[in-house]
Amino acid sequence: MTRGIPTEPIGSIPRTAALLAAMEARAAGRITEADLAAAQDEAVRDTVRRLEELGSPVVTDGEQAKPSFATYPVAGAAGLAPDGVVIPFADGHVRRLPCLTAGPFRYAVHAEQYLRAARRHAAVPVKQAVIAPSALSLLYPSDGIDGYPREAFLADLTAGAEADIRGCLKAGAHVVQLDFTEARLSLKLDPSGSLLEDFVALNNSVLERFSEPERARIGIHTCPGGDLDSTHSLDVDCAALLPKLLRLKAGNFYVQLASEPDPDKVLAVLAGHLPDGARAFVGVTDPVDPRVETPEEVRDRVLAAARHLPPGSLGTCDDCGFSPFADDTSTSRETAFAKIRARIEGTALAEDALGLA
Repeated sequence: MTRGIPTEPIGSIPRTAALLAAMEARAAGRITEADLAAAQDEAVRDTVRRLEELGSPVVTDGEQAKPSFATYPVAGAAGLAPDGVVIPFADGHVRRLPCLTAGPFRYAVHAEQYLRAARRHAAVPVKQAVIAPSALSLLYPSDGIDGYPREAFLADLTAGAEADIRGCLKAGAHVVQLDFTEARLSLKLDPSGSLLEDFVALNNSVLERFSEPERARIGIHTCPGGDLDSTHSLDVDCAALLPKLLRLKAGNFYVQLASEPDPDKVLAVLAGHLPDGARAFVGVTDPVDPRVETPEEVRDRVLAAARHLPPGSLGTCDDCGFSPFADDTSTSRETAFAKIRARIEGTALAEDALGLA
């Protein structure tokens, strides 16, 4: 049955304790790669089961097997150095991307394998998160690579990104979600908006390769980053981001909102620029905030969004993933599922209030 207001998770769920232990054991050489794969599959099975038990109409694999939401395509790949772009967070910690040292660039891992693993355990539709090509473009060094110009890199990158998305669509993804967290960060790095425009153009160069029916199953996620209970760009005005971001040729947009200081301002911009036929999934739970929202709070956030967006253009989601990097244990697994329960129940309360149930 189609929901009046669809609700979806964004992606990552904190890894199970057993999986975290297996990752540590594998790093120390105490278990085999096959042992780790078995622990990952069990964590996916448990994640899907718990999401379904909460009544989630759409599930994900919780990114249990990904090293991070951003770097899975190059996991285990050669031709990389660890001294790439630094992403600073508000609390002072940083994450660092790898740096490409030689070409050609190729995806070592495609997200289709995560989707197929989740679908083996799921009785409801499964969405799959992939990293936006704009994020992977940051792997190319600013001083270039001898014999491998940036233009050749971008051609290889867009081909790889298309294959990553297309593989998930063909494997039966309910929707493929491009994680575009660097969009908001780009305005911090370059307030002129030129870098953001470059990112949007690059992502559109991939999205344009898909048909209209295919793009209806492709979504864009934007947030200010969430890692170790901190963000990298919450101080950037989301209202300045959305007009350019909403030029992306996708059918769904997943927009962080619960942690916004002025959600009505963001909603007004969102409503004014949302493409015809697209749906905006607004964040109604904040993974960075340790407090679990009540279903009533979620309901009120949905009703506030419904004052700007008609039900046919509205959905709900979490602001961002709960553990985008595998080693992030700042949010417990129990807290994540409690927040997801609040989102699902609160969305249902809003449907009742709007007469959509």
